[in-house]
Amino acid sequence: MSEDPLQLDPSLTELAPSAVDMVAGVAASLGQQTPRNTPVSPSQKLASLAAPSSSKLAWQKAQALPASTRSGSSKHRPAGESFVLLQDSVVHKIPTDGSKPGGTQKARQRASTPSRAPSVSRKVTNTTDKTPSTPTATSPTKPAAPPIAPPRSHHLAQTLKLYTLLSNRTDLDHPLCTDCTSVLISALTKQLEETKRERDGYIAFERDVRNNAGTGDIKEMEAHIEQLKLEEKTVLDELLDAEKEKARLDRELEELEREEKELEEKEAEFWRVYNANSLAEASTAASLRTIRAAQEADAAELARLSRANVYNDAFCIGHDGVFGTINGLRLGRVTGVAVPWAEVNAAWGQALLLLHTIARKVGFVFEQYRLVPMGSCSRIERIGGDKAVYELFGSGELHIGRLLHNRRFDYGMVAFLECLRQIIEFAKTQESVDFPHAIVKDKIGDASIKWQFNQEETWTRALRHVLLALKILLKWATTV
Repeated sequence: MSEDPLQLDPSLTELAPSAVDMVAGVAASLGQQTPRNTPVSPSQKLASLAAPSSSKLAWQKAQALPASTRSGSSKHRPAGESFVLLQDSVVHKIPTDGSKPGGTQKARQRASTPSRAPSVSRKVTNTTDKTPSTPTATSPTKPAAPPIAPPRSHHLAQTLKLYTLLSNRTDLDHPLCTDCTSVLISALTKQLEETKRERDGYIAFERDVRNNAGTGDIKEMEAHIEQLKLEEKTVLDELLDAEKEKARLDRELEELEREEKELEEKEAEFWRVYNANSLAEASTAASLRTIRAAQEADAAELARLSRANVYNDAFCIGHDGVFGTINGLRLGRVTGVAVPWAEVNAAWGQALLLLHTIARKVGFVFEQYRLVPMGSCSRIERIGGDKAVYELFGSGELHIGRLLHNRRFDYGMVAFLECLRQIIEFAKTQESVDFPHAIVKDKIGDASIKWQFNQEETWTRALRHVLLALKILLKWATTV
């Protein structure tokens, strides 16, 4: 297939400048209103249809009637509800006016507007029409001047301007070849036929809608609208009540949140106080456990001390062979065993201290005698009569001065024995106490307590009986 260059029609090549400007202005205004690849609104699409103005007005009234009936007031409706789109199957099935029986050619012409296809000349026109002009009536004798052909640059500028306008308004670049122009014309013709069928479909749909719209349907719709209004009012009232209830609940929620915040603060303060009290309680419990442990230890020590006899520990009376002992000190002398007089005197001092302690514990006062415990130099004082002082320590020397001293030592031991007898008699009056040896003057049992002119074994036995009597008195005194 050959591709011949497209030749412009002579009417386009010889356009006046004003005509070219008018075409450019119209193209520019159309470009501003409906740019390329911009969606076309239904109103613009309706305006672009090649249909009589009466049909367009009828279609607009048919579209406006249901909207006014439904709304009942001048409320704006969405743009998508202002027109009806028909499917291609519906459009193709709708017959035109010319196909109906009795249809006239006039109805077919009213349904469609004829369009003129652009004329394309395949011939190259290189010459212009040089036919002489007809003389005018005013000047029959003078012929008209021949038209002056515009310069070629002017034709090229106009042609380029037209090509630019075509390229801007379509998806193709101009100029086109003859074959491309034929294909384009065929496509535009097909599109025109489809647009005509779509227009006929909308017109038929409008006619059906106008024919089917009855008074009963309108009244029913109006009643339904009134019912919907009542329902809307009821729903609005319920909405107002719900909003009031929501506001009340919001206030209650705020109050509850405030109370919750106060409770949280009180709870935090409570836990702070609780923790402080817990720490104080733990410290107090630890102190209490310490005190109780100390108390238990002290109670155990007290029980041990209660079971112990202090007097027995302070005055331990026993024996060492034939000798009676007090705190480990032997009291007496025998042949063959040389007991130092210092030990004997110390033992007498312990014995006198024990007798004095027992008398003070039981509250007993001796008659005519007062005990003066002074260790190894103890003595007994007579408080009645001559108020003599009897020494309770002796010596083994045999000179005349010592003989007088030993005599006072014997009187002191006899005075000690008398004091022992007095407290024994007092103990027997308090409770039944058994003493194995009786005391009569200077004797305890059958042994004399005097040292001078006496055997050492007898004197030692008498001293042993004295210590035994003191031990029995000590036991009695600790139980009183």
